[in-house]
Amino acid sequence: MESSYEACAEAAAWVLARVPTPPRVALICGSGLGALAQELRDPQAFAYADIPHFPRSTVAGHAGQLVLGQLGGVPCAVLQGRFHLYEGYSPAQVTMPVRVLSLLGVHTLVLTNAAGSLQPSLGPGHLLVIRDHIDLPGLAGRNTLVGPNDERFGPRFPSMTPAYDPALRRLALALAPPELRARPGVYCGVGGPSYETWAECRFLRRVGGDAVGMSTVAEAVAARHCGLRVLGLSLITNVAPGEEDEEEEEEAEKEEEEKRGGEGRRGGGGGAGPSPRSRGSAGGRPSRDATSPDPAGGLGAASGAGGGATRLGHAKGKGGAC
Repeated sequence: MESSYEACAEAAAWVLARVPTPPRVALICGSGLGALAQELRDPQAFAYADIPHFPRSTVAGHAGQLVLGQLGGVPCAVLQGRFHLYEGYSPAQVTMPVRVLSLLGVHTLVLTNAAGSLQPSLGPGHLLVIRDHIDLPGLAGRNTLVGPNDERFGPRFPSMTPAYDPALRRLALALAPPELRARPGVYCGVGGPSYETWAECRFLRRVGGDAVGMSTVAEAVAARHCGLRVLGLSLITNVAPGEEDEEEEEEAEKEEEEKRGGEGRRGGGGGAGPSPRSRGSAGGRPSRDATSPDPAGGLGAASGAGGGATRLGHAKGKGGAC
């Protein structure tokens, strides 16, 4: 599966040959938000499988199609489903659709995701308008721009300050419904698919993170490389376990150890009680709700729509990762 300039140009040409008007604004949806495409006037839908060189969605709840039409009189493109590192795609493959959108004529890209909150004041149902991000895979060498640079996309060393357009962020904050309690903040992108440990959540808080998820950052980097304006939106679907939860678990383990020691002294050894991690679901982690939205994308989480893995089961106080 190619992600070169030529491959992206071929994909863009295929789409342009089938639509009357090139899109100017694009939205990449995760699970649960794809229904926005139904708001488009005169929509045209194309399955990812039909577009040359396009990746294939493998996550439940991702329709896997590109829908083009008019929204508010503006020609728009809506991607119903995105791609993730944890699916086995390379960073270049994850961001290929962004480059195709740029070649289609898109100048503004809206990135959405569902995320876990790292801050007590940011609760489920709240909206984080992304001010900046921390790209953990990118810092570890999996930046989408690693490798030979094609100047037709953008410069070798693009600036990422600011990565997210300040004017678009102010507009989103001004227009967000009050019940979403929208606020600006920093999104931490991780590779997944495992949820974060207590220590990882603690680290992300201390380096300035407000929310964490498994998408968005590579797309933002590729979009800025191509010169697009970027707006990032995270719907918070759970609060990550905090240090008080970790201390509570450690205290429970200590009590179990003392209980086992007492039973051993009374009964001559043996008779160990159940591990604290046997309470509830396996491994002390809450079960996943297969009907909830994907942790790496989608704003439909508030209604419980969508499918695939979820952060909803990882609520504060239930243990497990965020």
